[in-house]
Amino acid sequence: MNNTPRGSRLNIAIFGKRNAGKSSLINALTGQDIALVSDTPGTTTDPVYKAMELLPLGPVELIDTAGIDDEGELGELRVKRSMQVLKQSDMVLLVVDATRGMGIYEHRLLDMIKEKEIPVVIVFNKADLTDKEIQVNTGLPCVTVSSKTREGINELKRLIIENAPSDWCEETILGDIVSPGETVVLVVPVDMEAPKGRLILPQVQTIRDVLDHGASAVVVKEDEYPNVLRNLKSKPALVVTDSQAFHQVAMDTPLDILLTSFSILFARYKGDLDTMINGTEAIDGLRPGDRVLIMETCTHHPIGDDIGRVKIPRWLNSYIGGELNYDYLTGRDMPEDYDLKRYKLIIHCGACMINRREMLYRISRAMYAGVPIVNYGVIIAYLNGILERVTQPFEEAYKVGEVNHQ
Repeated sequence: MNNTPRGSRLNIAIFGKRNAGKSSLINALTGQDIALVSDTPGTTTDPVYKAMELLPLGPVELIDTAGIDDEGELGELRVKRSMQVLKQSDMVLLVVDATRGMGIYEHRLLDMIKEKEIPVVIVFNKADLTDKEIQVNTGLPCVTVSSKTREGINELKRLIIENAPSDWCEETILGDIVSPGETVVLVVPVDMEAPKGRLILPQVQTIRDVLDHGASAVVVKEDEYPNVLRNLKSKPALVVTDSQAFHQVAMDTPLDILLTSFSILFARYKGDLDTMINGTEAIDGLRPGDRVLIMETCTHHPIGDDIGRVKIPRWLNSYIGGELNYDYLTGRDMPEDYDLKRYKLIIHCGACMINRREMLYRISRAMYAGVPIVNYGVIIAYLNGILERVTQPFEEAYKVGEVNHQ
């Protein structure tokens, strides 16, 4: 299960002061010596990600962070990077040196965790080095362990399972839209932007979700799609296309067949589709010279007609009848001090490389700044005049859910 994408794992961040035993705890949890351990405080500098399987939760990502008490100019930068991990954390393990107990750094961090409503387990480590009775009145789940002897590790795993957010894995890409036995047609363009010899992550995850829900997936290139559609014995329950092929696929798809895109599916799966749809209201108000921010979570090298750098700016400029000013923010880290208020619109990628909590954090940052936000699929559908049509599948799913609930 180590091949599970990071964005689809339960992210468990491990915080604590320097030399509290955070890296040792990761080794104890995984049963492997995969994290660098040293008696020298501050061995871990930048966040380090370790994948593992924790049943029955499934695939998780352990994030080892620098000490929250790091000092000096460089230490402050390390702490700042560690604090940024909170925005993507589904759960936190706060590691406390049992020989020293909790202090101002731990309590300050707990206040931040509570404010963000992140589940937390307090782990008193190095129990083999002290006979002191651990007393803490935080009202939070606590456990005493020894990373060296593995004492208490099974109890810690139990607490992780019990306190993990109950809704972290409940989302589905399209399982509430299709039923077992139905067919889903996936239109996958193979152009110069497509990675050689493989599909991109949203396409792979969507295929897997179709299979997980007992449906069948038919994968086809856009130029072969009309012929495949004609040859199907019965109409598909849903057609999912790459957003870049929206215009042609929409024309080739009868109106009685539900249509959407991978990017729109992921707007719902990883974030908040309603907010993205509402963000399109700002598009008609854009004027030449306005600033637009394009955000991508991966750092791929743009080539040819890159969707974010070339195609969307070209289509949007044509729609408003003038040139907009575009800025680009790439990668997983979104600086806390980044000024979003200077933009009239934020256009985000499909977010396949980050988890739902981090995407919701980004959306909340945009809303706090008062800046509308859309994603690639939503804005492309809007510019093609088919947004209402390609969001219809989710309205149908809502109706089915209402009936089932009644």
